Amino acid sequence: MQANSPASAPDLGAIQEVIAAYTHLEGPLLPILHAMMEAFDHVPEDAVQPIADALNIGRAEVHGVISFYHDFRTLPAGRHIVKICRAEACQALGANGLADAVLTRLGTSWHGTTPNGAVTIEPVYCLGLCANGPAAMIGDKVVGALDEAKLERVISEAGA
Repeated sequence: MQANSPASAPDLGAIQEVIAAYTHLEGPLLPILHAMMEAFDHVPEDAVQPIADALNIGRAEVHGVISFYHDFRTLPAGRHIVKICRAEACQALGANGLADAVLTRLGTSWHGTTPNGAVTIEPVYCLGLCANGPAAMIGDKVVGALDEAKLERVISEAGA
């Protein structure tokens, strides 16, 4: 399986700058993590300990919040993000087989990015198209009634 590897990690100064902008808030962890996503397109591994230190909490607590919320990622995303619905309604309409086929074809796993950096595949739990599943979101566009050919076409257009 292909894993992401960032081209260059943000330097500690840039990380500290993001943290410092939010430490004055009450409950600053989520705003800091969102700001990291905005600044770096991911929460760098090198940021976890400085965040924990600045907030006087454990590294595990920071990691727990990052891993709990699906919108946070620890590696940079591809140029296009494809979110495949994993909710029960879409599963009942074949989403699991569709996802397995796409992941195998792209040679990646959930949250992974294709080797050319074009596409990151992520799970999402309900896109609101339950009656028209399986569904996926490509960028900000939701697509329903997916089959393997339709999803393949969408992913090919994204460059994978």
